[in-house]
Amino acid sequence: MSQQSSKTLVFPVAGMTCAACVYHVSEALRSVEGVSDVSVNLATERATISLASADGAPVPAVETLAKAVGDAGYRMDTAPVADKGPGAVADSPRARDARTLRTRLAVALPVGIGLLLISFPALPWVTGLFSLGWWYPVLLWAAATPVQLWAGWPFYVAGWAGLRRLKPNMHTLIALGTSVAYGYSVVATLLMVFAPGAISVAGHQLHFDMAAIIIALILLGRWLEARALSRTSDAIGKLLDLRPQTAHLMRGDGVVVDVPVDRVDVGDTLAVRPGEQIPVDGEVTSGVSTVDQSALTGESMPAEKSPGVSVFAGTMNGTGAFLMRASRVGADTTLAQVIRLVEEAQGSAAPVQRLADRVAAWFVPAVGMIALAAAVLWLFLGPDPSIRYAMLTLVAVFIIACPCALGLATPTAIIVGVGRSAERGILIGSATALETAHRVNVVALDKTGTLTTGRLQVMDIVPVAGITEDFVLASAASVELLSEHPIGTALRRRVEQEGLTLAGATGFAAHRGSGVTAVLDGEPIAVGNAALMGDMGIPVCEEMSATANELARQGNTPMFVAHGGSLLGVIAVADTVKPGAQQAVAALRGMGVRTIMLSGDRPEVASAVASVCGVDEWQAEMLPGDKSDAIIRMQADGNVVAMVGDGINDAPALALADVGIAMGAGSDIARESADITLMRDDLAGVTTSLQMSRATMRTIRQNLFWAFFYNTMLIPVAAGVLYPVFAALGGVPSGLTFFFGDAGFLNPILAALAMAFSSVSVVSNSLRLRRANVG
Repeated sequence: MSQQSSKTLVFPVAGMTCAACVYHVSEALRSVEGVSDVSVNLATERATISLASADGAPVPAVETLAKAVGDAGYRMDTAPVADKGPGAVADSPRARDARTLRTRLAVALPVGIGLLLISFPALPWVTGLFSLGWWYPVLLWAAATPVQLWAGWPFYVAGWAGLRRLKPNMHTLIALGTSVAYGYSVVATLLMVFAPGAISVAGHQLHFDMAAIIIALILLGRWLEARALSRTSDAIGKLLDLRPQTAHLMRGDGVVVDVPVDRVDVGDTLAVRPGEQIPVDGEVTSGVSTVDQSALTGESMPAEKSPGVSVFAGTMNGTGAFLMRASRVGADTTLAQVIRLVEEAQGSAAPVQRLADRVAAWFVPAVGMIALAAAVLWLFLGPDPSIRYAMLTLVAVFIIACPCALGLATPTAIIVGVGRSAERGILIGSATALETAHRVNVVALDKTGTLTTGRLQVMDIVPVAGITEDFVLASAASVELLSEHPIGTALRRRVEQEGLTLAGATGFAAHRGSGVTAVLDGEPIAVGNAALMGDMGIPVCEEMSATANELARQGNTPMFVAHGGSLLGVIAVADTVKPGAQQAVAALRGMGVRTIMLSGDRPEVASAVASVCGVDEWQAEMLPGDKSDAIIRMQADGNVVAMVGDGINDAPALALADVGIAMGAGSDIARESADITLMRDDLAGVTTSLQMSRATMRTIRQNLFWAFFYNTMLIPVAAGVLYPVFAALGGVPSGLTFFFGDAGFLNPILAALAMAFSSVSVVSNSLRLRRANVG
């Protein structure tokens, strides 16, 4: 039997600028033997590569992967992102490319503008400059050459690599488009110098300014795009800022010394002073304070911390001081895990993105064919000089059709959506989860710990005539002092609130399924259900029996209390509904989402909780397998189901649901089974996560519409479709000559400007998600 081992690595990739680039990098990596899956993200500039080997065969070397990417015309860093630690972005490919872009732009933009001012035919002084003689065109050639061959060199390198593999990309289109304009002008200049009679020295024959300004505008657009993209990851930057650098370590002799946080070990005792960030995860051992955990949980109210309570790295201590014992350090802290989860989700690819990448991969060669066909058409049917208009058409179509916006439409929105969610204490596990969540129309809710607090409370005390409530409570709690049952905990908590004094009971015994008994003041005492009372021979009058039944009908658990053979009264306990649960369920209903409560509790309790919370449907007495079956049935009916839970028994249903949502205070197994984790134990996070998903997908649709609309509308204009229109109107109006020249052909400079604007507008639209009104 063959055995297969696998691992997943994430590498930075530089040089990608459009969706076609993403597709080509993905295909290059998939061509390497041993690569089982690839996900490439344009916005994060990262490739997530799954490597698999069968029968002990070695997985491909990193160098082999890097060579495959290099052969495709891009650059892959051979150091995996994981080796650099969470958030290692200081010298990322984007940061290095941004520096290079700025340098090349600093040369290309002033030269391009200068060339435009001294060679554009419509400007009145240009004719006089060209009358100076043949040396003036040569001067323009000399000025344009560094822009073309140095500032534009990256386009040639990446464009040739794609063309060589018969997989043209955006760089190919830019390199071909600007080379056509530059080459045309070089030939015209040579003819002016060496064959003066063949062509006149006139500005309209030269387009050095066009080639230079196109390169400058594309570089400007990419630089603005890079700056905007850096803002999409602000959430990661804010999380990274939370990482403390030092800790106050208490040595064995009681002396406190400052040490780097990476030298703290599990079990170390640390001192935390007022106003400081907590260095690692741990537990308070002495002292009391309040801690601002908003950066992790989104909760604005500080959390109270006392001995035995957990604290988390990166959260801000208030005015108190305390000692803590480190429990999780380094990459194991909650903060480090949150950073890693956010980075992984931001770098993942949504299904809609993969479709856009495949479309873009075929789009580039198709546009190339359109450009060539249009150029040939106008070469034979265009106005004189037809070769010039054929050239303008070829350049304009090449430049305007670059699918940059298409490649940025989805990942930029995903990055901002995931980051914005993290700021609200909602951890999205993947782009797929974020995309799926917007289609959810049914939310299944666990009861205990999700809709309710998960802690029993004393709800009512009904004594018999002549007995006080305090006496009934104190008698029951005296027995439950020795009990570890949640009911005993609820009774003791109520006694502390009332300030009652308890007598010591002896002879404690637990009766499974019915209650507990003991001896108090020399007399037997029993706390339990009617069956226990019957076993003890204690009569229960009809009035108290009816009271107990009514309390049970309201969702409480009633317990009879008897002492010395006489009934003292009834105590009702219940798991109370969480604050805000009703509002959260109402908000889901307002979004058109149906709510169903799945509970393992008895029907009367489930009915009472469902009624208070306002859920649409409920099911009771469900085992973990029953919850899973319910999810499957709802999906079979055509619903997209989100399951919200917090316990180990919810894990199978969380895994089966289209979107599993785990409450932050729940079990580790529940969180591992979920697609979305709520850092706060607040059901409102479910509504917020669905709203954020809908807002993100709305933004993606807007971005994709703009990208497709832009190309669909402007490619025909660039191809010369307006030429016959203007010809029929008697020529181009004077106010439009800069845009369409004398004959109606689009100025390629405007094509470059439109392309740059398209990319920047898509990124800017995604950034609007940071201000999305959700929750």
